[in-house]
Amino acid sequence: MNRTQEASDPESPDHNGPPNNDPWANFSRSWIGLASYRYLNKTTPVLDAGFEDDELESMPLRHDMRNSHGGVLAAPLAICAPEPYWTDDQVVPAPVTASIQILDDARGIRRLAVLRDVISLGRRMGFSRSRIVDADNHNRVVAISSGSGVSLGDAPAGYTKTENTLIDVVDSPTMARLHEVFGVEKGSDNQWRLPPLRQDQSAPHSALHIGPMHILADHVAHLVAGNSASFDAVQVTAWSMMFVRPGLIGPFRAKPVMVGGSWHSPKTPQEQAKTVGVEVTIHDEGSHDAIIAVASGSFIGLQH
Repeated sequence: MNRTQEASDPESPDHNGPPNNDPWANFSRSWIGLASYRYLNKTTPVLDAGFEDDELESMPLRHDMRNSHGGVLAAPLAICAPEPYWTDDQVVPAPVTASIQILDDARGIRRLAVLRDVISLGRRMGFSRSRIVDADNHNRVVAISSGSGVSLGDAPAGYTKTENTLIDVVDSPTMARLHEVFGVEKGSDNQWRLPPLRQDQSAPHSALHIGPMHILADHVAHLVAGNSASFDAVQVTAWSMMFVRPGLIGPFRAKPVMVGGSWHSPKTPQEQAKTVGVEVTIHDEGSHDAIIAVASGSFIGLQH
């Protein structure tokens, strides 16, 4: 089901307004304004109006969700299947860990779907895993995902699904990259940052959403891995993130470091290039430079 509207940037439409005494009205205002899912056109049937509760989460796979050679990026997969599967109508959720193993670079796939497996939702902790698959062929598994989170408190009763209109994004080889749309920029000190916290990047509990964090970390990790490679391109094969504390002010700075050895050229067609790792630390510069999240990714070198 496609519910889109035209928008020139992820901050449109404007849903600013003073909070009121209805917690679900406040949640709806924040949820509708959040760009992470609306701009990537990711559906959340249990929270959004116009879907059946048992309909699968899904998301298109556009050019801006792929790397320079057409392989899938890590951040869109993490946004497609946020973990744990503990939704806002159940508790006030806060993610702790998210991990993705990428099995297929998703060439030729037009849309992804998420097959959920809720492991445990306790009073304080939640655990889930999922398979991210080709929406047209569930036997083609792109990635397996898992994660954990905590409950910050029980959600009030009376949630009504929200009319969360998706942004009409035209897919094109020349479209803006995700990091550009979300405001990731390189400073004069050669460090990459997200801007100070904006409404369109704020989760319903008024902290930096996981989507922009994944996009920032994924971008700098690919830069480090690609710049260090003696290959035509690199492909991410594993991605994980730990969420340490809320990002409240910003700007949010990413510090990447390559680890795990050096690249080598395969001696046979069956041999893969050595995998290298990149670690990324994200700081909230406006909150005494506190570490808010750490990410790690594994990459292989590719030759055309």
